[in-house]
Amino acid sequence: MKAVRAAPAPRVDYASRAYWAGTIKMGLSKFFILRVLHEGPMHGYDIARTVERATGGCCSPTEGTIYPVLREFETGGFVTVEEEVVQGRQRRVYALTDAGRAAFRVALDAWMEATAALQDTQRAFAAADAARKPRRPRSGKACCP
Repeated sequence: MKAVRAAPAPRVDYASRAYWAGTIKMGLSKFFILRVLHEGPMHGYDIARTVERATGGCCSPTEGTIYPVLREFETGGFVTVEEEVVQGRQRRVYALTDAGRAAFRVALDAWMEATAALQDTQRAFAAADAARKPRRPRSGKACCP
């Protein structure tokens, strides 16, 4: 009997800005959905547009990403949903619960810790780069005539 080999996993390009931007946006989308709902109840389209505005376009969730997150938040008790009819169309309006507000505070603290660590890393990276730069040999003369 011949062994069947699984197809190799697709190669991830860790040097790709698109890879890292996608990874970051995936995590930030949940955070920013909580953040905009902290302002008040909204329907899905308004949530997506408000997140996009709040992040200057850095994070712009699509329907394919926002609704699964909202369902997850609803199942977890972090948002409530009410149906309303606007101009003959039914809309689902999402609002944070107390648990959702608490989750946002925890998320904000966690992201701020990560941000501080990233800033420290950036400073250390810049210092290491500066230390690696070749220094010009000194000739004994003043460097600037």
